[in-house]
Formats: sequence, structure tokens, C-alpha cells
Amino acid sequence: MKKHVKNNVCWVGKVDWELRMFHGNEFSTHRGSTYNSYLIQEEKTVLIDTVWAPFAEEFVENLAGEIDLQKIDFIIANHGEVDHSGALPALMKRIPDKPIYCTANAVKSLKGQYHQDWNFQVVKTGDKIDVGNGKALVFVEMPMLHWPDSMATYLTGDNILFSNDAFGQHLATEKLFNDQVDQCELYEESIKYFANILTPFNPMLRKKLDEVTALNLPIEMIATSHGVIWRDNPAQIIEKYAQWANDYQENQITIIYDTMWNGTKTLAEKIAEGIALADQDVVVKVCNLAKSDENDVITEVFKSKAAIVGSPTISRSILHSVAGFIHLMKELRFKGKKAAAFGCYGWSGESVKVINELMKDAGFTVVGDGYRNMWNPDADAQKAAVEFGKTLAEM
Repeated sequence: MKKHVKNNVCWVGKVDWELRMFHGNEFSTHRGSTYNSYLIQEEKTVLIDTVWAPFAEEFVENLAGEIDLQKIDFIIANHGEVDHSGALPALMKRIPDKPIYCTANAVKSLKGQYHQDWNFQVVKTGDKIDVGNGKALVFVEMPMLHWPDSMATYLTGDNILFSNDAFGQHLATEKLFNDQVDQCELYEESIKYFANILTPFNPMLRKKLDEVTALNLPIEMIATSHGVIWRDNPAQIIEKYAQWANDYQENQITIIYDTMWNGTKTLAEKIAEGIALADQDVVVKVCNLAKSDENDVITEVFKSKAAIVGSPTISRSILHSVAGFIHLMKELRFKGKKAAAFGCYGWSGESVKVINELMKDAGFTVVGDGYRNMWNPDADAQKAAVEFGKTLAEM
């Protein structure tokens, strides 16, 4: 269980190979995840975070097999969410009087979830605790990254930033460090994590990254709460966050649709063809919402400069899958992205207008009136969809 991180710091978390959905069923985790907990054994013994509740008893028993629990001097709760704090009730039954250092908001969160009045010690940015051997823990509040109670903890001497949810990724692995895993998988999970969880907080994230940089703390490792520890050039993920938080986009257009009898599917493919003909450099992705993972599609939208959304008309509106996905995009507060609409219809044909209105409300800049086609697209309609794609590429 115990894995060496650096000097007197060890990982004591849990690898969850079977995890496929997170935050209820809101976030897909195709590659599982880890719940990272850390044990510091200097003159003082400190536990940083725990694991998710289903693994609480296993965690406490494993930890007790490594050290005498009574020798833990205090616990740090960087974030109150249950995937990090879930083992606290089981642990505190064994050591009920030990101090728990956290933010004021974390006290509210932990009390609200577990209904226990533990020995909470509130800290704020810049507060320090001496752990002996010339080392100290420094606290940095990180509200809305991604809860109001979040903070990071920095260990001087070893220069490790315990960043909690920031800079993490859902990736199950027996390896501890970023240079030990597949780099493509690591990048995919890192950008997916950011796109789906942190995008709404970009303005606060930009400010917090500036604050952390201004502290001039030498960072040799970033020990996250999920996935691997960044030890090989840890600045790389900070640099990526700075890019991603700045209304990020690549030269990509993503077409998102659902269909009833494949007419709207045909339009999607022809629009993609037209975009590619007009701009050979642009990356075009086509995503059928009925057959795609919505978090993966969100990641594609995050990378895109434009989202082209399609639905047939049903009940004078759009398919609920498309409506729900537009609502999800609205929640994520994308900035600086364009949008257009398309769809087939048989009778009244309101879907394109509905999509345009919803995309405007979601913060996108809608270009043009969209493209709609009555009944199944014939050869002329398909050519028109190609031309519509060319026009969108030029826009």
C-alpha cells in the first residue's frame, strides 16, 4: 500500500481500477482513477487527505498497518468532497481528538456531510505549521478549484505542492509519477478533467495561478488528489492550465447532433465535408450524442473554435439529448466560441431556431441563420449542406 514519494513523504491512497462514472453519473472515467492520500513523517506525522467512502475501512486498516495511528499529529483536509474526506469518519473513530486543519468553508462542508464536531483548526493563505527538521507546511486557499472549500498545501524543504483537485486527472495506475505513464493518456485525461470540471472557474483560476506564481515557491513536485504526481517538469501542467484557462481553443470545429431517421446525420456528415473542403487545416470532429460519451464531446467542444449543433424538429422543438447537451455547455460557461445550427424536419421545422436561441443563451456567438432541410436530404440538399459547411469554415 505505502509507496515512497520523496524523502519522508509516502503515498497511502487507493487505486480504483473499476471506476467508470464519477460525481454520480456526471463524469465518465474510462481509465478509472486514484484517491491520493499522503503521509508525511518528519518530527511531526501528518496525513494529507483520505480516500472515498467505499474504501474507508480498507484505508484505515492499511494505514494502521503502516504506522501507529496515535502517532499521527494532525490531519489536513484540503477539500471536503467525499472522494477525499470519505474515510475521515472511520479514521476519527480511532483518533477522535486529533486536529484537522482546513479552510473555514471546509469546516462547513465536513460538518454538513458527516455531522461530527471534530477538532477543526481553520487556516488561510500564508499560514504555516512547523513539522520539524527545518520543514513547514504552508497553506494556500484555492476557492472554486473546484469547491469553495478547496486549498493546497505546500511542504517546504521537499518543495512539494499537495494540490488536491487542481492539476489532477482520472487515471488508474500503479505508477506514481507522470514520467512513468503513457503521455498521450495522461494528456487526454488532464484536458478532459479541466474541460469538464474547471472550465466554469477560468477567471478565478487565472487569478489563483498568478497568486501561486507570485509566492515564488520552488515546486519540485505537484502531488494531486487523482492520478499521477507531476515530478518530471511539474511546471508543464501549470503552463497548460494557464493556456486552458485563457478561453482556450484550437483550430477545430466540432459538429454535434442527434437524429431520428438519419436525415440530420446525413446533414452533419455533409457539413463536415464542406468544412474540410474549404479549410484543409481545420480539424473537424463529428459526434452523434446518442452514441458518444458526453464528457468526451465536451472535451472536443473545449478544444474547438466553433460548435455546430444539429437536431430534427420534434414537438416543435429539439431532441432532449441535444437540449440537455446545450444546457451542459451553458453550465461550463465557454467563452469566445462560435455556433451554428442545422436539422431536418417534416412539418413545422422549428429546431434550427430553437438551437440558435439556446446557443446564444449558452454564451456562444451564433453565425448565420443555420441550415434546415425538409424531409430526407436528396442530392441537391446534400450539396447545399456541403456549401453550408464551406460557408461556416469561411466564417
